[in-house]
Amino acid sequence: MSVIQTSRLILRQWCKEDLEPLVKLNADPRVMEFLLAPLTCEESVARLEIYSKHIEDYGWGLWAVSASGISDFIGWIGLWPIGFDAHFTPAIEVGWRLLPEFWGRGYATEGAMASLQYGFDTLKLNEIVATTVPANVRSRRVMEKLGMHCDLKDDFDHPKAPDGHPLKRHVLYRVLSVERHPSKMRG
Repeated sequence: MSVIQTSRLILRQWCKEDLEPLVKLNADPRVMEFLLAPLTCEESVARLEIYSKHIEDYGWGLWAVSASGISDFIGWIGLWPIGFDAHFTPAIEVGWRLLPEFWGRGYATEGAMASLQYGFDTLKLNEIVATTVPANVRSRRVMEKLGMHCDLKDDFDHPKAPDGHPLKRHVLYRVLSVERHPSKMRG
């Protein structure tokens, strides 16, 4: 089972003590602003079990995140297989969700960068994607800091959002392993 450590973060397997702050995270309207709806306690319990089992089975996934010396749980960051059909799937997505009191400190970028490195170096992925709605400027800024690129021709309607919903339209960001490791481009 993988544990990823950065200068300030530990991306790790989930534990029972993570449940209460995960419920708080998933119920916060600020955190869930660009998602379809906040999650209930029962939905968060189910998510924790799914995330934990995926890491147990595969060694990677959406890791619980601790900030060294600051908090045992600030949210989650990691890699996840896209769970719907679209023009760019199958694909692995990098994602993050942090408690608001930890926003603006560079934690999402730091943890996502470590996740990308794991995806390319350990999992040997050729490409990793990220998706969000056009209005989610904070997440789009993180995607750009990660070296990800978007192209208008890749914008798509999220199949899990109802027709006419304001969050239906999504942008797709991509990064290729060769963009992260230019030495791989040499023949």
